[in-house]
Amino acid sequence: MLTPVTDPDGAPFWRYAAQGELRVQACADCGEPRFPPRPCCPHCQSFESEWRPVSGHGRVWSYVVPHPPLLADYAAQAPYNVVVVELTDHPRIRLVGNLVSSAGAPLNSLDPGRIRIGARVHVVFSGGLVQWVLS
Repeated sequence: MLTPVTDPDGAPFWRYAAQGELRVQACADCGEPRFPPRPCCPHCQSFESEWRPVSGHGRVWSYVVPHPPLLADYAAQAPYNVVVVELTDHPRIRLVGNLVSSAGAPLNSLDPGRIRIGARVHVVFSGGLVQWVLS
């Protein structure tokens, strides 16, 4: 499995995920949440930031089931999905992950035919990765 490549701006996201927490970067001056993490606030240009917990609830905004798998190492798990989830409490924040049947389940644990745009989901964590399950 691929492991996330972290940079100084995004490293806290993955540290919190490894602890089972979903947090997003927010401007410490104007309060606007932002994702992906970056050094400067696009709203007020402040360089001050903090990491705020979010509910972990969202909806499927988009998804794809790659055929054939995009990476050879993932062929054994096909068919698998990649989803973009829009957070309920911050609709401008969208996170990429996989929709699975339960925490720790393999990528191919959910029948792709069950995925629908707008489906309600909530976050689960597996090995420091952010995944989603149907709510």
